[in-house]
Amino acid sequence: MKTQEQWIELRDSLKIESRAFINGEYSAAQSGETLDVINPANDQVIAKIARCLSEDVDLAVGAARQAFKQGEWSQSSPGHRKAVLNQFANLIDAHKEELAMLETLDTGKPISHSVSTDIPGAASAIRWYAEAIDKVYGEVAPTEKDVHAFVSHQAIGVVAAVVPWNFPLWIGCWKLGPALAAGNSVILKPSEKSSLSAIFLGKLALQAGLPTGVFQVITGFGHEAGEALARHDGVECIAFTGSTRVAGHLMIASGETNLKRVWAEAGGKNANIVFEDYADLDRAAAETAAGCFYNQGEVCVAATRLLVHESIKDQFVDKVITAAQRFQPKDPMDPTSSMGALIDREHKEKVLSYVKLGQDAGAVVRCGGDVAGVGAFVAPVVLDEVDNSMRVAQEEIFGPVLCVISFKTEEEAIAIANDSKYGLGAALWSDNINRVHRVAKKLEAGSVWVNNYNEGDMTVPFGGFKMSGNGRDKSIHAIEKFTETKTTWIRLQP
Repeated sequence: MKTQEQWIELRDSLKIESRAFINGEYSAAQSGETLDVINPANDQVIAKIARCLSEDVDLAVGAARQAFKQGEWSQSSPGHRKAVLNQFANLIDAHKEELAMLETLDTGKPISHSVSTDIPGAASAIRWYAEAIDKVYGEVAPTEKDVHAFVSHQAIGVVAAVVPWNFPLWIGCWKLGPALAAGNSVILKPSEKSSLSAIFLGKLALQAGLPTGVFQVITGFGHEAGEALARHDGVECIAFTGSTRVAGHLMIASGETNLKRVWAEAGGKNANIVFEDYADLDRAAAETAAGCFYNQGEVCVAATRLLVHESIKDQFVDKVITAAQRFQPKDPMDPTSSMGALIDREHKEKVLSYVKLGQDAGAVVRCGGDVAGVGAFVAPVVLDEVDNSMRVAQEEIFGPVLCVISFKTEEEAIAIANDSKYGLGAALWSDNINRVHRVAKKLEAGSVWVNNYNEGDMTVPFGGFKMSGNGRDKSIHAIEKFTETKTTWIRLQP
């Protein structure tokens, strides 16, 4: 790991590309307009990215459709796509430090996390789908004897991947991997708050051998560039991660236009249940703190609702408060930092307003809160004495705020956990194997962790129940989202 001085030296020497990547080249928005990119750790402008509008989206969609129809990628052999995507992943790894720096400058997250987790995770996602390409088979249907019917999957066409600002490159590659592996043309639309690593990806795609038009990056506001993609008849599919409100809007846009597929992961308010029979409370407390405060709490699957049995509640919360101390905010350029800045000042104020809402409703702040001065820093907050009906327990805060809720019985814990419009993740801590299976089956969540929080890898699907969205990222299941399923029925002649 570089020292802080070495990271600063890299930052100062880095030439930041800020234009969109359309049809194989970097280009300014046709309007010439730009958006300021603010470093949330010091409030300084670090770049001005292209503010793409509908005319830029038209160019990108046109290039993507032309590339798809020409078939240089969409009709190429699985072996060819595999080789190119493996090279793409290798190039991401080779430029890990520059990409990590862009990620930290954009989002305020610790450089140690960007370089050790986010960027390697992005490369791993591309590589996993590269290796999966030639391991996905069709099917032969069990029909009558004079019929040969087979089921095949073919690329859907033009995919728009609309990704959030908390893990820009990593979540982006969760979508790029399967969409490109299936043979689609992909337009990546990063958040206007974190576009720099996505832009950098454009030149790597060309170097890897992706044909012109197969991968493009459109930058700009969601309500402008994102809306144009959502309503474009030349886009067949949108893969989205972000807020529930925007996910619903994308579905409306699809319904009012060409019924494009909309796959959305739309947030969570995740329950982390600690039962009185779990022996290693220190370990559970450490993972509870990490599960809520990692990445400044800006994680859709963060463990933001702590449900703890009343008999151990006070003891356990004290342990969590102690564990939270390792997440005190520091300069994200410091390689010893475990918590950086929130995405911007506006989001900081939103997070702090929720803390105030909780206090007004009767919750007690046990630790954390505002960090005054330069940058969008908030120290880990533990809100005790929370009732699940409070807004802080029902609404996604998307910041380092842990809501502590006590329970008496297993049935009550399950009821509280499921009393949410969301169903992304949940966890339970217990040494009783019967309880583990009983509770896991009843939790309404796409991922349930037992005696850990948020472990996993590319082999398992990620997504949620209820208003946490539809579809799944990761695993072989994700490839199906980006293909059409076709039946070919052949009547055999005697």
